[in-house]
Amino acid sequence: MGSLEVRGLTRAPWWRDLDLALKEGEIAVLRGPSGSGKTLLLRALADLDPVDAGEVSLDGRAREATPPPMWRRAVRYAQQGAPCLPGTVEENVAAIATLLNVSPTPVPALDPRADASRLSGGEAQRLALHRALLGAPRVLLLDEVTAALDRPAAEEAEAQVLAFAREGGSVLWVSHDAGLAERLGAREVSL
Repeated sequence: MGSLEVRGLTRAPWWRDLDLALKEGEIAVLRGPSGSGKTLLLRALADLDPVDAGEVSLDGRAREATPPPMWRRAVRYAQQGAPCLPGTVEENVAAIATLLNVSPTPVPALDPRADASRLSGGEAQRLALHRALLGAPRVLLLDEVTAALDRPAAEEAEAQVLAFAREGGSVLWVSHDAGLAERLGAREVSL
């Protein structure tokens, strides 16, 4: 599905000459102290923030050679504290599905008629992960997407990500959860 490669990526003062390769179907958990640039890295990989130097490619095709909408369709970013669009949960999913030209699917364990602006932090994280998975992306960039979830809901989210990886998707997951990499059978990467 997707193999992401990063060479010599630099964004001073956070990281310099960063190399990283994510193979098809691989999950890597990115860890580091607060303020080390983990979120900036995910945003840069999603082509949302600039870098000072370096290259990012997907299956050998450079990010610069790919129009931003196509890149962001393939390399999907779910941010920490993801904002919800106005309207219901169902309307949130439908809006993203329309942009991606795919059929909307219900979010497990969320009332489709619930006002998205009134979701709890954990419910909003479930919605963000669901939206990120729509349209069969090739790479998921996840920023603390289970931090506000209770254990059963976090396990459900982890199972969704594992299923995505088993289908060939690559995942780079920022988390302060010390046990996440072990539970997922993932490689740990440090900043």
